[in-house]
Amino acid sequence: MNEEKKSLNFIEQIIEEDLANGLPKEKLRFRFPPEPNGYLHIGHAASICLNFGLGLKYNAPVNLRFDDTNPAKEEQEYVDSIMYDVQWLGFKWDKVLYSSDYFQQLYDWTIAIIKDGKAYVDDQSSEQMALQKGTPTEPGTDSPNRNRSVEENLELFLKMKNSEFEEGSHVLRAKIDMKHVNMHMRDPIMYRVLKKHHHRTGNDWCIYPMYDWTHGESDYFEQISHSICTLEFKSHRDLYDWYVDQVYDPNLLRPKQREFARRNLSYTVMSKRKLLQLVEEKIVTGWDDPRMPTISGLRRRGYTPESLRNFSEIAGIAKRDNVTDVALLEFCIKDHLNKTAPRVMTVLNPVKLVITNYPEGKEEWLTAENNQEDKRAGYREVPFSREIYIEQEDFQEEANKKFFRLKLGGEVRLKNGYIIKAESCLKDENGEVTEIHCTYDKDSLSGSGTEASTRKVKGTLHWVSIKHALKAEVRVYDRLFTHEAPDSQKDKDFKEFLNPDSLTIIDAFIEPSLKEAKVLDRFQFQRLGYFCVDKDTTSTKLVFNRTVPLRDSWTKMSE
Repeated sequence: MNEEKKSLNFIEQIIEEDLANGLPKEKLRFRFPPEPNGYLHIGHAASICLNFGLGLKYNAPVNLRFDDTNPAKEEQEYVDSIMYDVQWLGFKWDKVLYSSDYFQQLYDWTIAIIKDGKAYVDDQSSEQMALQKGTPTEPGTDSPNRNRSVEENLELFLKMKNSEFEEGSHVLRAKIDMKHVNMHMRDPIMYRVLKKHHHRTGNDWCIYPMYDWTHGESDYFEQISHSICTLEFKSHRDLYDWYVDQVYDPNLLRPKQREFARRNLSYTVMSKRKLLQLVEEKIVTGWDDPRMPTISGLRRRGYTPESLRNFSEIAGIAKRDNVTDVALLEFCIKDHLNKTAPRVMTVLNPVKLVITNYPEGKEEWLTAENNQEDKRAGYREVPFSREIYIEQEDFQEEANKKFFRLKLGGEVRLKNGYIIKAESCLKDENGEVTEIHCTYDKDSLSGSGTEASTRKVKGTLHWVSIKHALKAEVRVYDRLFTHEAPDSQKDKDFKEFLNPDSLTIIDAFIEPSLKEAKVLDRFQFQRLGYFCVDKDTTSTKLVFNRTVPLRDSWTKMSE
């Protein structure tokens, strides 16, 4: 049976048209160009999946190129984290490259542009230049330095390079058109003086190229066929093309920039500046805090590479800015973990239950299926004894017919175990139930084949044996913000919408099979949600993060 042919996204359509118009397939080359000034987030994951996905689709190389032109904000730590994230998502690059690799080439090209009369040094203040820039509806005015001679511009630019000017005192501007309808074409800055140590080039340079000048030229130097950017760079495309025009050799491939809408996610912020603010103000514990939308945060929370790739695939590539419901991301991880995560029993809010007719001192090991969705997952043994913990909310003294858990006089099945009946309970001075007394049907053990074992009761509860239970710290994470678009309110700071209940820490009891669980191992805590072993786990203390609860569902999937 033929598989249904998958429709192409608009980026793929552009590539197919270029191939049909004569672009040799072997000339296809893509790149992912992060700036190493922070950790990658879920929006970057969309770009990673797009660019590397195109590489896989067309069997074309993909470069990982770091846009490291701003030493004031860039660190090797960020470079390392980005490389790890790309590999963790399951992708392989052809070459690791840096914009700083091209500093000398960019400088040489710049000298040629100055000699061609197409760039000049401006020593006005940034405020003066901003006033001359004009508006989208009003043309700009020429800088008084615009008509400096080639010789003077070369001399001044050399002084910039030789650190003879202070930061902010001089810039090099492209000489294009101060009346251009596109404000990016109104004599944009190509170089500025920055006396900062660079994480790769050290103190070799004190002038650094601007992103727009570096971007297209790096693509051209690497012979990138399709330079795929987010939508905010669409207005920069004229400048991208102008810069490439200055160095273009008709015998070489000319890169083309095309844009797609960045991935925005509800109930979070995606601005690196705002994410850095959360880290620096210690609102979160770091870039990999499980509440952060960073790839490292999602990984620590328990998200899998497969779920993030699937999320990017389902969310798709758009031409217009939009906000993707975080529930889709949650749907993708639940869908994957449902197939792959072992089931275990854990009690987060315990109340003691005593099976009064079960022999004191007796214990037995019951057989439990690890994952009913994966028959290869096998079985494990869980200990059972006279005293167990169940969840407090699973018991009520009196309840209506719609309450299918344990109530006085009512029966439920213990998961993988016996049918029990609640006979009485003990309470403290505040009227809170502290102990439930039950009896069990000794012939009702699940899977034993007896008539009693096939008897139907409406409720099934998870539990742990008190004698065998392990203690664990469980971090129940929720959304970091209470507003679906926390940074969209012009009159309010985004931090006003921080969720005070985004983290709840619980001392839980877990079944002993989890004693050897390793960091990043993922499990379904039955009837509660999906959880992941946190890196704070030690040989004496288990720590779990809640990835996502079971009960939430993405209701828009069918819309």
